Amino acid sequence: MPGPLIDAAALRRFAAGDWRAVAALAPVLTQVGGVRGLRCAVWAPNARRVSLVGDFNAWDPQRHPMRLRPEAGVWECFLPEARAGDRYKFAVLGADGILRWKADPLARRTECPPHTASVVDDAPAMDWTDGAWCAARAARQHPGAPISIYEVHAGSWARPEGESELWERLGERLPAYARALGFTHIELLPVMEHPFGGSWGYQPLGLFAPTARNGTPRGFTRFIDRCHAAEVGVILDWVPSHFPEDPHGLEHFDGTALYEHADPREGHHPDWHSAICNLGRNEVKAMLLASAHHWLAQYHLDGLRVDAVASMLYRDYSRAPGQWIPNRHGGRENLESIDFLRELTDGVRARGDGAITIAEESTAWPGVTAPTRQGGLGFDYKWNMGWMHDTLQYMRRDPVHRRHHHGEITFGLQYAFSERFILPLSHDEVVHGKGALAAKMGGDPARRLDALRAYLAFMWAHPGKKLLFMGAEIGQWEEWNHDATVHWDLLDDPAHRAVQQWVGRLNRLYRDRPALHAGDADASGFSWTVGDDVDNSVFAFERSAPGDAPLLAVCNFTPVPRPGYELGASRGGPWRLLLDSSDPDGAADARRDVAARAEPRHGRPCTLTLDLPGACTLVLAPLEPQ
Repeated sequence: MPGPLIDAAALRRFAAGDWRAVAALAPVLTQVGGVRGLRCAVWAPNARRVSLVGDFNAWDPQRHPMRLRPEAGVWECFLPEARAGDRYKFAVLGADGILRWKADPLARRTECPPHTASVVDDAPAMDWTDGAWCAARAARQHPGAPISIYEVHAGSWARPEGESELWERLGERLPAYARALGFTHIELLPVMEHPFGGSWGYQPLGLFAPTARNGTPRGFTRFIDRCHAAEVGVILDWVPSHFPEDPHGLEHFDGTALYEHADPREGHHPDWHSAICNLGRNEVKAMLLASAHHWLAQYHLDGLRVDAVASMLYRDYSRAPGQWIPNRHGGRENLESIDFLRELTDGVRARGDGAITIAEESTAWPGVTAPTRQGGLGFDYKWNMGWMHDTLQYMRRDPVHRRHHHGEITFGLQYAFSERFILPLSHDEVVHGKGALAAKMGGDPARRLDALRAYLAFMWAHPGKKLLFMGAEIGQWEEWNHDATVHWDLLDDPAHRAVQQWVGRLNRLYRDRPALHAGDADASGFSWTVGDDVDNSVFAFERSAPGDAPLLAVCNFTPVPRPGYELGASRGGPWRLLLDSSDPDGAADARRDVAARAEPRHGRPCTLTLDLPGACTLVLAPLEPQ
């Protein structure tokens, strides 16, 4: 073996927790002393011996021992015989005397599960065509911009055909489909390599490698470029909280609890039966941060949605008394995770390329989207799980009972501007017996698609960015199955095509009218007109923004029509009906305009009289400039 392969300064930075130094350990085909081969390294400070094994040496642990760099606990190796496509692992003789065969935690490519080896990758540099997209990305993802996200599980949106890989198949269809429906972004469930497909990627082991189920890293790169060419951003779900305990993975990597906590009160997740990342270790933190930046830099991703943030913030998350260890101050807050998340969000913002971070955080933790310098976590956006839970609970109820649960619609506005929120109707709401979104609508099954369109219009008019999981946009009846595809055959039914058309119309109005998006995080852009009509289950509110006319949304959440319904209006004169969820294709033009008379009502100077269809949301705007 030649002399030291990794610069000593880089090793010291890695041991100190500098994520930039992780690149020095990454596997790469390169030249050393004029000879081309594989240079790789692995952090295993407590191992007795580590060897490189693979196709190049008949998987013999005796043939290519690695050299220990004791200053950082890193083992390194240069192998002239290795070639692109070779499979490899590390044979790690642990501190406990047990020999374990481990995949490379830093591998850029892997075998397709259920196989578990890492793969030597030597893909040529991508010839990106998205320069204009990336230059405008910061403005496209600003809190005042329209952001409407189509959430996708790649493996069940479509299937590959013939010899093509899935990324090629998706690239041909998905960007154009999302753009045609007016979505600004696609959000992918995790694509990091994961051993169990039924985890949907949320229990990853290959934190630097796109899953081989969907194709090659090069194919994934081309897919992102095609999305950007269609002017559709791509957000990726990313999981730094835990990992599965498969024997080829990170668990007990060098015979000790290296990546995880040794004490199960800190290191074992009771809900997911997985190992919790030890963010108190510099090297673990550095590798996770390096993973985040790798996806953003290598694949030009537009943002990361960080999964399970609540589980990271609380030491007693899903634990009974006595089953958790307090922090050094005796509290329940996970101080190491807080520091990690702040370093993550500050680091992504410091990139200066407009990439964003989104938190899936289901509690009332204060300041998730507040700047870190003010004590916040620094995320750009947070999923509004409370809004999702309350409003779906309301829509599940039989309409006759909704009058007793009026607050499930109005309560979200009490905190709607405390964070920069995304309203998520996500994959989590259509699995494990919860039913599809259309099937959740209470009342007469024949009218559930009417109720779905009304609910979606309420959501698109409500403050907050939007997220909708695939299948909901066509009113799919069956809950999501990751082993099947979206029920595209439903589009043969005009009722389901109408739902799809409706989502497109909502997205276009949301995009075109600043009143509906510029003030998503600004309380001055929202005001209730009718928030207390309990008996009729009617809600009305205005959205406004500087330079745009106000928009009035009116929701009737019972199937009973309300003819002659009177409500306040901020302006007199004619108002135009822009959207009517009972008329999803806009075919009924007869009642598009209605005049507001000078008669104060609901704290407004004027009054509108509307004929409200049952199970319907209307959106109107004044015609007269002001």
